[in-house]
Amino acid sequence: MSADTPNQAAAVTGREQRVLEIIETARAKRPRFRDARVTMAHGAGGKATQTLIEGLLLPAFNNPALEVLGDAGRIRAGDSQLAMTTDSFVVRPLRFPGGSIGELAVNGTVNDLAVSGARPLALSLSMILEEGLDSAVLRAEMEAVAAAARTAGVSIIAGDTKVVERGHADGMYLCTTGVGIVDPRADTSPAGLRAGDRVIVSGTVGDHGTAIMLARNEFDLDADIESDTRSLWPAVDALLEAAGPAVHCMRDATRGGIASALNELARASGVAVRVSEAAIPVRPAVAGAAELLGIDPAYIANEGKFLAFVAAEAADAALAALRAVAGCEDAAVIGEVLSEPPGMVLVDTAFGGLRVMDQLVGDPLPRIC
Repeated sequence: MSADTPNQAAAVTGREQRVLEIIETARAKRPRFRDARVTMAHGAGGKATQTLIEGLLLPAFNNPALEVLGDAGRIRAGDSQLAMTTDSFVVRPLRFPGGSIGELAVNGTVNDLAVSGARPLALSLSMILEEGLDSAVLRAEMEAVAAAARTAGVSIIAGDTKVVERGHADGMYLCTTGVGIVDPRADTSPAGLRAGDRVIVSGTVGDHGTAIMLARNEFDLDADIESDTRSLWPAVDALLEAAGPAVHCMRDATRGGIASALNELARASGVAVRVSEAAIPVRPAVAGAAELLGIDPAYIANEGKFLAFVAAEAADAALAALRAVAGCEDAAVIGEVLSEPPGMVLVDTAFGGLRVMDQLVGDPLPRIC
């Protein structure tokens, strides 16, 4: 086969550009919530979740703190700036390799504060318990909550308990609200991405979602994979100490994985992000399970990993600081922020091609947190 002529190459480039322009135009429009019913996809962290939030919730509760679409809202109290976030946990099964719903309830909320640049201070805990729940299971999860809170350096200072009829709650659902104080070293924003920033992921991706999937015994797969649930504040603290104002944004990659987080931030900042597929750290067992199931590891949920967008001149120091923290030894630079095409995430594939990393459609791994 003969090589493409310059005119042929230009035609291909032109077609690609037109496709990108169509996608860019579509993404620039705020979605409208028109679905007749709520589906599982609305909780998966992808396009349906975006439509629910931006098309229904933001217009209903319209205020500047929500418009930022950060992991936590900020409010000033005297000379201090506080951050507040809330989350609900409906994972099934309640216990899985590497963690449990009790640990998730603490770490998930602590991490939303941490990647918002806030040192976690305290949590509330609300429980929805199912009639007939074994008291030993309840006791074990409360011990897990207490242990995770001690590790994260927070206290449970308020809470609530409700009981629902048998068969209505998968054992238990937990809801946590967290308050933290914004660190003076943190000048971050979901709209803070700048052309030239390096994209850093704090470790291997896809561990949590894959561990949950295998724990359900819904697939004939045997792999030694554990959830990565942990508090991210030690890693964020080290990153801020090493790079400070050069850290422009952080985001924990939970529902929808790093792919959804990258898309959300590219849209919020009006920039493009280009990542290298080969640079994304994935454990061999996770990669193997994802390959067998036809799932891209970039879309699989994490509970102890985050993305950081750091100015190029501080990237090496930031990476070294992260790798010195337990759980972040595999941190890696996976890409760069570009100015064009705005709002899009592009991937250099392992085979030398270039593709769009779109938002998650559907719900390949339901109920992972």
